[in-house]
Amino acid sequence: MFDFITKRSFVVNLLAVIAMFFALALLFFSMLGVITKHGQQLTVPDVHGKNVKEAIELLEKAGFEADVRDSIYVDSIPALAVYAQTPDKGAQVKVGRTIYLTVNKVVAPMVKMPDLEGLTFRSAEMMLKSMRLNVGDTIYRPDIATNSVLQQLLNGKKIKPGTLVAEGSNITLILGSGTGSVENPVPSFIGLTYAEAREILSASNLNAGTVIIDPSVTDTANAYIIKQVPTRKNEIGDFNMLRAGESVDFWLSATKPVTDSTTTAKPSNQE
Repeated sequence: MFDFITKRSFVVNLLAVIAMFFALALLFFSMLGVITKHGQQLTVPDVHGKNVKEAIELLEKAGFEADVRDSIYVDSIPALAVYAQTPDKGAQVKVGRTIYLTVNKVVAPMVKMPDLEGLTFRSAEMMLKSMRLNVGDTIYRPDIATNSVLQQLLNGKKIKPGTLVAEGSNITLILGSGTGSVENPVPSFIGLTYAEAREILSASNLNAGTVIIDPSVTDTANAYIIKQVPTRKNEIGDFNMLRAGESVDFWLSATKPVTDSTTTAKPSNQE
């Protein structure tokens, strides 16, 4: 064979090479449709919500490849369920095309609880959504800060900003509903402990305002109230009035003041 090739002229060899090249090119292009499966298209089935194992089996039986590309946490679908697929259901694609799947995580990721107190309901809702948290119950309480967040709760308990919580958790918001329409006399808090005063405030739908604490106080809850604003009565002896949702300022001391016990008022029923 070597002698046969070397004994022929260069031109003959060149023509032979060119002829072979065109023959191979013709064969390649004639087989291209088979190699690329040209014209062979299938409809992508819907695997949304199916378990990832079931989804892969379904796709492979339909003539596709399947690959888990990403994961996400959604509390509304089961763990390991398909959340998204690319190409989407109903798409016309070639046989053997890889369908990429996004599946739901088994364990919810943890995120830091944001500080919502003082924000409007709309702002708090947007912040929770950005952290992949949900607005749970909304409870309104009389307060001058209308429609603002007064407290944030998880499972009925106050939750501090920065606490790690699971994505998808439902956060209960205590919101201000404004002040009531009916005025009632200001209770007398002088001589009570701060803990007792808080109970009366809660029963009267009032709030604690500014609290000034004497340096001698070591236990705020059991410290005594020595001054309040507004006072129970004004300079001419008439009762000062408050609406539900308004606040009372307190001055606390470790020493109980001497008071006339008949001036201490029980909590009044307010709206």
